[in-house]
Amino acid sequence: MQLNPYLFFDGKCEAAFKFYEQTLGAKIEAMMPYEGSPAAEQVPAEARKRILHAMLRIGDQVLMASDEAPGKYEAPRGFYVSINLQDPSEAERVFGALSKGGNITLPIAKTFWPTSSFSESPSGTMVSASFGLSINLITARSVSGSPPTTFAA
Repeated sequence: MQLNPYLFFDGKCEAAFKFYEQTLGAKIEAMMPYEGSPAAEQVPAEARKRILHAMLRIGDQVLMASDEAPGKYEAPRGFYVSINLQDPSEAERVFGALSKGGNITLPIAKTFWPTSSFSESPSGTMVSASFGLSINLITARSVSGSPPTTFAA
C-alpha cells in the first residue's frame, strides 16, 4: 500500500509544483488544466487554466494536487507534509527556499522525538511555506545556527 497526499490550491497549483520541482529536485509527471478536459464545463471560462490534476514525483514518493474551483478553496489546516533529509546542508538549503514568503513555526533545532527515518533525535523545523502548505522538515544530524523565527511574506 502507498499513501499519497492530495493537495488543493487556490489557482496556484502549477506555480507551487514548479517551485517544489526546482526546490526538492522533483519531477512533474502530470499537469492537466481544466481546459481541454471533460471537466472544463464544470468551471467558469476564466478558471479553465487552473489545474484539474497534477502529480509530482519526489524520489520514490508521489504528491498529487489540483486547483479548487473558484470560491470553493479552503486553506489547509490540521496537517503538515513531512520531508526527511539525510544531509543537514541540504536541509538548510531546502529550509531557506521553503521559508521565503512563508512563516517559520519552529526554527531548525534538535528535536526531542525520534522519527521512523532516524534512530536518534534529529533536527527539525516547521514552516508554513509559500503556497499555503505547512511543512515539517527533518534532518538526521544537527544543523548549524538558528534561523530567524519569521520571514516577511
